[in-house]
Amino acid sequence: MRSEPIRIALRRLPHGEGLPLPAYATTGAAGMDVVAAEDVTLAPGARAAVATGYAIAIPNGFEVQVRPRSGLALKHGITCLNTPGTIDADYRGEVKVILANLGTEPFAVRRGERIAQLVPAAVTAAAIVEVDTLDDTERGSGGFGSTGQ
Repeated sequence: MRSEPIRIALRRLPHGEGLPLPAYATTGAAGMDVVAAEDVTLAPGARAAVATGYAIAIPNGFEVQVRPRSGLALKHGITCLNTPGTIDADYRGEVKVILANLGTEPFAVRRGERIAQLVPAAVTAAAIVEVDTLDDTERGSGGFGSTGQ
């Protein structure tokens, strides 16, 4: 069951006319599918910021995370860089999705094609406090791979 939805204002840009708004594909989906507002061809190893055709206003205390679509990743090696990307509550520019082609073939992104998922999330603010020492833990300063494979 979904919690009470937050209100995200959306302003369609001229090149976004006729495109569907971000929407949940199923009742159990965590992310809203978002589509491309332009045609882009990604060569193997290439990346591009793909336009969505809209800007949004997110309430304070929230962000919208940009995540890859699993089907594009598995079938074509297309993913989002900087994942999850964050759209901050105070950003008012066009939402763009940084896509990368990790596959071996060029991939054509077509206007209206689903390219990513948007997941609204609550944000917790932190206050950084400088100290002389940190408390001890079982892991300590063990880094990457220090807790096993």
